[in-house]
Amino acid sequence: RDDEAAALWEKAGIKKENIYYMSRENNWWGPAGLTGPCGTDTEMFIIRKPKCSPACNPDCKCGAFLEIWNDVFMRFNKQADGTYTELSQKNVDTGMGLERALCVLNGKSSVYETDIFENAIAKISELTGKTYGESEEVTKSFRVLLDHTRTATFMLGDEKGIVPSNTDQGYILRRIIRRAVRFGRKINLPEGSLAKISEAFIKEYECVYPELKINAEKIAEELNKEETKINKTLQQGLKEFEKCINGIERKNAFMSQKDPAYIPEKAINGKQAFHLYDTYGFPVEITDEMAKERGFAVDLDGYKAAFEEHQSKSKAGSEQKFACGLADHKEATTALHTATHLLHAALKKVCSPDVNQKGSNITEERLRFDFNLPQPMTAEQIKAVEDLVNEVIAKDIPVVMKEITLEEAKAEGFTGLFESKYGEVVKTYTIGDFSKEICGGPHVESTGKLGKFKIQKEQSCGSGIRRIKAVLE
Repeated sequence: RDDEAAALWEKAGIKKENIYYMSRENNWWGPAGLTGPCGTDTEMFIIRKPKCSPACNPDCKCGAFLEIWNDVFMRFNKQADGTYTELSQKNVDTGMGLERALCVLNGKSSVYETDIFENAIAKISELTGKTYGESEEVTKSFRVLLDHTRTATFMLGDEKGIVPSNTDQGYILRRIIRRAVRFGRKINLPEGSLAKISEAFIKEYECVYPELKINAEKIAEELNKEETKINKTLQQGLKEFEKCINGIERKNAFMSQKDPAYIPEKAINGKQAFHLYDTYGFPVEITDEMAKERGFAVDLDGYKAAFEEHQSKSKAGSEQKFACGLADHKEATTALHTATHLLHAALKKVCSPDVNQKGSNITEERLRFDFNLPQPMTAEQIKAVEDLVNEVIAKDIPVVMKEITLEEAKAEGFTGLFESKYGEVVKTYTIGDFSKEICGGPHVESTGKLGKFKIQKEQSCGSGIRRIKAVLE
């Protein structure tokens, strides 16, 4: 019970009846993991309408209370054994919902009614013939479109923006766009509309975020590309989803006639949910959301089991991700790893200086290298990359390793990958004036030990991501 904060609020002029003591669940933050900084928090609410009852409080779902601000008093450190110690340096972690404050100051009932969404709402209305607020279902679709399209616009438009893919942040972006498309279909939003809605947000924010205007063409291109792809996926997936639901309903009807005591099934099983994800690209969250709309649940434990079974089949590959993509440290694997450095540098010279590694998997037989490029490589580009790598190999250039600080490596122009995994001191590998990379190794002593470099295949492995498979002969 945080009597200290309550006393301070009362001293600041807040009426005693407007100070609420809530449970630990609602008035304690952290730690983020099992251990770390944590402490009590105090939350500030606006009371927007009359309370539904004398017992109404900030936990009530009636909508009378709207949280606009929060202070967390970082005072304790939770230990591994579950005990708490006082932090030597205490601080306040504070955050305000600026758009919520905007909503309150303008007397609006939600942030979607403020002027920052005005033009985007008008665009959706123009495209669909629907009006925001005409029904609960239409309003929800508008809100999902507004929130998700704005988020996608900023993710794509950032200077280090990402593109939709099946891994990491790219997959989060893909899910956001996919959900926007699904709710757009509910209000008959024509294909190709997300880019038009995005334009409204770019115009709204470009004065503060000029990178949105600079990258407007890229944003529109990626949204259009992904929307087309998702519409095809949804069309097939929705049919499969309906088959699941209809199959359960048919079984329930048959079994109920046969046995009056039969309890109808009201859940999509885990294998069906995983099939929708694995085959049709439906994240389980969307399957769950769609099922609830139809009065069904999803066996999430069963889905998790099916997912883990699938993951175990590619466990070896996953374990390689943070070992420079190497399956082992054999001589042939080490040579191919060094070759990826040459390949990376050659791609930057031939295709674009903006090319960066997005993934790597190296076995004793071949290397696999993923990189960002918006279009397939031409035959001429593939040959030019091969020739460039083989030229460096023929020169038998020494591979020089040096340990320096991360800041020094950046200042000296070394290419860095998976930066969040680096420590303060990093290993750098220099191959003449051709390649400079931060890497954990191992590498051959000089390029002459590599043999002849040969690209076997260049293909897509995600939106805006290409994959090269190559060998050393």
